[in-house]
Amino acid sequence: MSDRADWQPLRDELQRWSAAGRKAKLWFRDDDAIEPTPALDRLLSLANRFDVPIALAIIPQPTGKALAVRLAGESRVTATVHGWTHQNYAPGDTKKQELGLHRPQAVVLDELHRGFDKLEALYGKQFVPLLVPPWNRIDDALLPHLAPLGYRAVSVFGLAKQAPIGLINTHIDIMRWHGVRGGLPHAEVIGRLVEELRIRFDGHDEPIGVMTHHLVHDDLAWDFVETLFEETADHAAIEWRPVGNFVY
Repeated sequence: MSDRADWQPLRDELQRWSAAGRKAKLWFRDDDAIEPTPALDRLLSLANRFDVPIALAIIPQPTGKALAVRLAGESRVTATVHGWTHQNYAPGDTKKQELGLHRPQAVVLDELHRGFDKLEALYGKQFVPLLVPPWNRIDDALLPHLAPLGYRAVSVFGLAKQAPIGLINTHIDIMRWHGVRGGLPHAEVIGRLVEELRIRFDGHDEPIGVMTHHLVHDDLAWDFVETLFEETADHAAIEWRPVGNFVY
């Protein structure tokens, strides 16, 4: 577990926002949902306890009715499209990518069309027409073709750039993906969050996206999520928003 003193820089930054009478817009995205699991239950419990809306990036091909039934009564959850199979098609010496041009463009777009239709049918009003590319990577050549499929926005990682479709990005990743996997030290993640808040304070209006992966969380990662919600859910300077607020 992390020392709560690690969170003081966030408290100080939020006090600056409060003193200025301002609110920072945050949203929460969790990736790789397929089926009901104890880890998903734990995430949903935290969302309900602290009244924080959650955007689940669901992998369409392997998912089914079981997850939709589990989520049907979860008013804080929205369903978004996480590629099709979350399969890597990039050569071994390059960064992983499902939505690249390693296959015919028509094949990739057909899968994205099927993913959209499947999740829209399963989730109805819980569905948000947002594409979350696996590994946060999608070839730019595909972007102009997404709106005709029904997509209204894409979510990758980092400050949004000009694109032919809306970008609702994440900026904070709580996980360590190289070496020994698990949650990053709280102080490191808080440092990144404070940096993003300072960018917004200086005039950048993009909502801050926090990205998690419930299936691979260790105790440090779970403790971060719970502490983040404790520190921010009722704070005068923070507004947790459903991702649909930014897509429509």
